[in-house]
Amino acid sequence: MAEVELSQELDQELVRRVQRGDSAAFDLLVRKYQHRIAGLIGRYIADWSECQDVAQETFLRAYRALGNFRGDAQFYTWLHRIAVNTAKNHLVANKRRPPTDDIDVEDAEQFASGMRLRDNDTPERELMRQQLEQTLMRAVEALPEELRVAITLREVEGLSYEEIAKKMDCPIGTVRSRIFRAREAIDLEMQPLMDGSLTERASR
Repeated sequence: MAEVELSQELDQELVRRVQRGDSAAFDLLVRKYQHRIAGLIGRYIADWSECQDVAQETFLRAYRALGNFRGDAQFYTWLHRIAVNTAKNHLVANKRRPPTDDIDVEDAEQFASGMRLRDNDTPERELMRQQLEQTLMRAVEALPEELRVAITLREVEGLSYEEIAKKMDCPIGTVRSRIFRAREAIDLEMQPLMDGSLTERASR
């Protein structure tokens, strides 16, 4: 339970940073939840590339709406709802019938709202944030140029695969491959901090 609570505290810290204009903090939220959101959307949409597009749209919508997020629900619960609505809207727009029953969010409301992080920073939390941000920046900077450009155009500027293909003068399939490889490389660097540091703190 302590690990889950720490994870939720980290979410609240990152949300507040985004609301103060720190877009890099949102990148950390994307890294933390992109696979979970893609898995959720994959239960609505079978095609892998479509699923990736809808996941990207989910995070873009969340980023635009985050200024109105007040923390009445846990961040993942809120993100889950956006993902479900985005997936259903995508199916309707493509003249496909969405499921009649929504997929329930799993374990997203484990704590009452009173257990949300209070507005107090500690040196330990500040250190964790700095570690995460520095690791993310190093991971992106270490990417080969073609991967770094592709992932930046996709996740920072929000361009479509078609737009990135035109900018980079390469086939769409190459763009997808570069973005996939970039995400995998970044995830590899971020995962020990996302998992290990939370586990270590929870065991203290």
